[in-house]
Amino acid sequence: MISKTIKNFTQNPKNDILSGLTVALALVPEAVAFAFVAGVDPLVGLYGAFMMGIITSLFGGRPGMISGATGAMAVVMVHLIQQGNAVGAAMEVPIENLGLQWLFITLLLVGAIQISAGVLRLGKFVRLIPHPVMMGFVNGLAIVIFLSQLGLFKETTNGTTSWISGLELYTMIGLVALTMGIMFGLPKLTKKVPAALTAIAIVAAITIFGQLDVSTVGSFIREGGGEGLQGSLPSFQEQIFSLFHTLAGHWELILSTAFILAAVGLIESLMTLSLIDEMTETRGSGNRECVAQGGANVVNGLFGGMGGCAMIGQSIININSGGRGRLSGATAAIALLCFILFAAPLIEQIPIAALVGVMFMVVIGTFAWSSFRLLNKIPLADAIVLITVSAITVWQDLAVAVIVGVIMSALVFAWKNATMIRARKYTTDKGVKIYEIWGPLFFGSTTNFINKFNFKKDPNTVEIDFIESKVSDHSGIEALRGIVNKYQSLGKQVTLTHLSPDCKALLLKRNPEFETVIRDSVDDPRYYVVSDLMDSEV
Repeated sequence: MISKTIKNFTQNPKNDILSGLTVALALVPEAVAFAFVAGVDPLVGLYGAFMMGIITSLFGGRPGMISGATGAMAVVMVHLIQQGNAVGAAMEVPIENLGLQWLFITLLLVGAIQISAGVLRLGKFVRLIPHPVMMGFVNGLAIVIFLSQLGLFKETTNGTTSWISGLELYTMIGLVALTMGIMFGLPKLTKKVPAALTAIAIVAAITIFGQLDVSTVGSFIREGGGEGLQGSLPSFQEQIFSLFHTLAGHWELILSTAFILAAVGLIESLMTLSLIDEMTETRGSGNRECVAQGGANVVNGLFGGMGGCAMIGQSIININSGGRGRLSGATAAIALLCFILFAAPLIEQIPIAALVGVMFMVVIGTFAWSSFRLLNKIPLADAIVLITVSAITVWQDLAVAVIVGVIMSALVFAWKNATMIRARKYTTDKGVKIYEIWGPLFFGSTTNFINKFNFKKDPNTVEIDFIESKVSDHSGIEALRGIVNKYQSLGKQVTLTHLSPDCKALLLKRNPEFETVIRDSVDDPRYYVVSDLMDSEV
């Protein structure tokens, strides 16, 4: 047990530390950008990324996975913060940044919901997400990351945003290309140092010593309205003060936003966990990740952070840089905090172009290029699901895309299985009509199932054999009960054989008199729930 714990914490300390430093550098502009999206101060995003990162790295369900402030949650926070600020400004005694205080209180609820999901063992359901949905999610997210980086090719002058041009544009493109070239070529020469960290260091040195006039982390923060990587967070007294005003009549908005944020955070985190599982050929614990994400959001609510969830881009950077243990995530979080506290002037000099180059390489590594080859080789329905999930991820957000994809896949599955119900019919020498049922009996197949029977023309004795079938839901139970009652109303004897134990129990609970209809056999089938078996291994 102790050796497994040590192995999860770190297998290669050097790789974990170096990859953690790389991730920390990439976290700075991401956290700042998402803070601007949500409408909060950059420090709220940066401290939020630290709190999310340190807690989930140590207690989460997936060593090597990185959490922080994310765009998926930031876009949900905007309305809450704007509404709160409007209410605060309209008060007789105006309350500054009331929307931010609402966010902190909402994060407490988000954490409670996510912890409850973990305690109730709901994390295992991510493993039921179909592969086409996973591929669509990966492709859509790669496109989203790419589009988000294009915004860094713009500049804001006197409140007007426009694309950079001329020498500034060519310089940035050149630095981005140099970063990507180093990340592509260095691993072919040596894998002893992380390519991403080396690329950032080289490009930063060129811009600093060459005195190139390029956009940096510091200028990016100031252009967005921030004052750099320095400042302070709201005090705990402010949060307590705003709590009384919040409960005065706006709890509906806070509660609904909390549920949405919790769902978005869990879906993105569990999908990222599943993807990293596939990349590393190992297995994490979804339920443990739910609890860790929830705990981290509670801490954010108490201490003034933005909250967040797992970050697929940074997680992939970490894995590709050799970070596989919990030490890598902890290093990233601690390094981020050190950047804020002690190295702000130095970090502010890192050129944005270097970080854009790193993220472009993440996009190339994230996108499932094999999906182009598979589109004409997989079922049409799966191809449509894959494309739809990718498009909705870009158009709306990850949570909506995954939910739509799962519903589409479920409907396709239900339709296919609805047409699979079969009945082999024959009459024995004793005049007994046998119906051997094959295929699942559930809500989608009940109509076809009922149509297999000829109630009036069948002989007086009928046997329905379920050894090749499974009654899967209440609709199937009701269809079976209706058939028995129909035969009995015609004065005919019907026998049910090879029913599963749960089906027998449900039938007898509703109709105890069916005990004479059901016939037990020594070769009755035994059924097991796949998710229960999988969950017992976690």
